[in-house]
Amino acid sequence: MSSSNAKIIAIIGSGLIGRSWAMVFVNGGYRVKIYDNQPGQSAKAVSEIRKELEKLDKAHMLRGTLNASQQLSLLSSFDDLPQALDRAFFIQECVFENLEVKQSIFQAAENLVGNDVILSSSTSCLVPSHVFSRVQNRSRCLVSHPVNPPYYVKLVELVPHPETAAAVMDATHALMTQVGQVPVCLKKELDGFALNRVQAAITAESWRLVQDGVISVKDIDLVMSEGLGMRYAFIGPMETMHLNAPE
Repeated sequence: MSSSNAKIIAIIGSGLIGRSWAMVFVNGGYRVKIYDNQPGQSAKAVSEIRKELEKLDKAHMLRGTLNASQQLSLLSSFDDLPQALDRAFFIQECVFENLEVKQSIFQAAENLVGNDVILSSSTSCLVPSHVFSRVQNRSRCLVSHPVNPPYYVKLVELVPHPETAAAVMDATHALMTQVGQVPVCLKKELDGFALNRVQAAITAESWRLVQDGVISVKDIDLVMSEGLGMRYAFIGPMETMHLNAPE
């Protein structure tokens, strides 16, 4: 896929998550337009991405089949939202976790793009029905929640709005898979999504064991890093149970 005919993805927000998403998408051969409402910030983000990609290329750790120069040629920066969204088929919002700001962004974006453009949020805690409450056509809206840092941790939680079309979930799943991420689909929205709820359960029980004098902070960390973590890095809890008790 050459830079002249590559499909376009627009990223709103040029912070750490926005830059990480940009690296993920260009490794898959997509043209990426990064927008930030602070003048000069999107250009600064491209410079930071250049340093990171060149470092990864030198260390032979660059993702994708394109070299660093080829991936960088797919990147562009914008201070103007209409220009950034022009001809994009997928929009990934990556601003800070402020509901009002996200709602305003998607309300503005909807008026600048066609009805077939997918609107995706990177939020880690806000449910889609709140994030997209000001969007008229909510069938093309969803949360694509990455795990930080997205370039190195590939899981992406796809969380639908109650009105999200199945085709939008399928298309986003295919996109994330194509760029090398590992998407999981939630069947409905709920606070915390899946990853954060599992993480919260582990953290709560770890604190409880420490507070009750059962184990030290150091040793509860070892329970995860040298025990469960080693196992769960390869197989999940359901598969573990299945293998422990075969029929």
